[in-house]
Amino acid sequence: MGIFTRFREIINSNINAMLDNAEDPEKLIKLMIREMEDTLVEIRTSCAGAIASRKKVERQLEEVRSREKDWESKAKLAVDKGRDDLAREALKEKRRYTLRADSLEEEQTEHNALVDQYQDDIRQLEEKLRTAREKQRMLVQRHIHATRKRRAQKGIRRVDSAEAVIRFDEMETHIERMEAEADMVNFGRKPRLEEEFDRLTHDEEIEKELQALKSPLARKNETSSEG
Repeated sequence: MGIFTRFREIINSNINAMLDNAEDPEKLIKLMIREMEDTLVEIRTSCAGAIASRKKVERQLEEVRSREKDWESKAKLAVDKGRDDLAREALKEKRRYTLRADSLEEEQTEHNALVDQYQDDIRQLEEKLRTAREKQRMLVQRHIHATRKRRAQKGIRRVDSAEAVIRFDEMETHIERMEAEADMVNFGRKPRLEEEFDRLTHDEEIEKELQALKSPLARKNETSSEG
């Protein structure tokens, strides 16, 4: 594929549409950028060659114009000296250089147009390349964002999966069982403070019963003493 064919295809390409339809947009944009860079190097090289050729033609034209003026001066000198024969020969040489100068001027015009076209192509391709590189930067950012989002979604799916739910249920059941076992350890046991007050109550009741038992005996003893 020639340089200009590739250039026209690149310039006429719709980057957005190509990326939208691509299976791997990042890979495609890298290939597009590489192709643009290679084409840009070739066009710049061709433009440099055209500029060099133009300068060469300019030097040749300057030399030919100088020779043209020189033969015109010689023709005038020959006329002044009455040498029409030499004047005719000088004018013939002058005409030869005039024709050569006209040809070089046409060539110079062609080189100017070619250089202008190359420079315009370079500007278009550089703009296209800037657009592609911006697209590449955006694609990289989208890829990073998509990767992080996919990782987060996988984490969410793992948490929401039936297996995870079962594990959480089992853990909750296990914790509830441990709490129940802890409650059973203290089941039926009162706190120390309540135990102390219960003991005091029991002691008081025992003392009352003891006194009740003692009362009939005491009265009997009192009766015996009086007889």
